[in-house]
Amino acid sequence: MVSKKNRSEVRRNKHRRIRSRLSGTPEKPRLTVFRSNNHIYAQIIDDVAGNTIVSASTLQGDVKEGLDKTNNVEAAAKLGEVIAKKALDNGIKTVVFDRSGYIYQGKVKALADAAREAGLEF
Repeated sequence: MVSKKNRSEVRRNKHRRIRSRLSGTPEKPRLTVFRSNNHIYAQIIDDVAGNTIVSASTLQGDVKEGLDKTNNVEAAAKLGEVIAKKALDNGIKTVVFDRSGYIYQGKVKALADAAREAGLEF
């Protein structure tokens, strides 16, 4: 009997495969995305040192203000702008984008596009 894996287990396996090929360096850190049911999180990570350089989420007041919901495409776009601004303030211009096994559409795409428009290169 063939059993079907649930969606979150498939995403975790994809993320594990992606992470085996992606790594952030001090010159080009990794921008990673996590979505929960209620919020979206983004971090810029230096994998060599094991440090999170910049982080932002829809839990923060500067991102949350002016938004009706914190788990839609508009919130993801606002989060992309905020994470790009914080990264540029810390001197980070180029990153490696890690979608964490999520399909590149909707919220993940909105976050990436907004970060690109705000000045990040990837």
